[in-house]
Amino acid sequence: MQANNVVPTVKRRLIAMVYEILLGIAVLFLPLLVVEFATKAAVTPFAWHARQATVFLALGAYFIHQWSRKGQTLAMQTWRIKLEFPGYSHVPLKIATLRYVLCWAWVIPAVLIGNALHLEHWQAIYALLAGVLLWSLTAFLDKDRQFLHDRIAGTRLVQLPKPEKKAAKAA
Repeated sequence: MQANNVVPTVKRRLIAMVYEILLGIAVLFLPLLVVEFATKAAVTPFAWHARQATVFLALGAYFIHQWSRKGQTLAMQTWRIKLEFPGYSHVPLKIATLRYVLCWAWVIPAVLIGNALHLEHWQAIYALLAGVLLWSLTAFLDKDRQFLHDRIAGTRLVQLPKPEKKAAKAA
């Protein structure tokens, strides 16, 4: 069931993503701590892949759970943005999972280019930021201003209205 047709601005969505990154770091803290203890903080290919898998799975558990439960993460609640899947009251688990996998298109191309060009430190971060900026521009290619991963998954982000003030309710 689509609550409203107002699409949040790209700027608003990108600002919410910054908050999402901070929350993601918090979500990853304990799982990565466990991996560090389990691998004895080794600098080996196995430990590196264990960390990557942990990031993918822990973030996946968080986002998929939040999107399929109520269509919002904590950052999305703060910025009054909701994920919807037309015709459903909640985003189906399968669709939330598909969207999560598609969301990695925000970073994977930049990471691959950074690896191919042997970028390090700030250069790699700049490549990542450029990738995010380019991906965010996909919203301007869509008539409904949805990001490409939402178009492919069939989901859409909507802007929720401001809550009514308590004084107005009492009157």
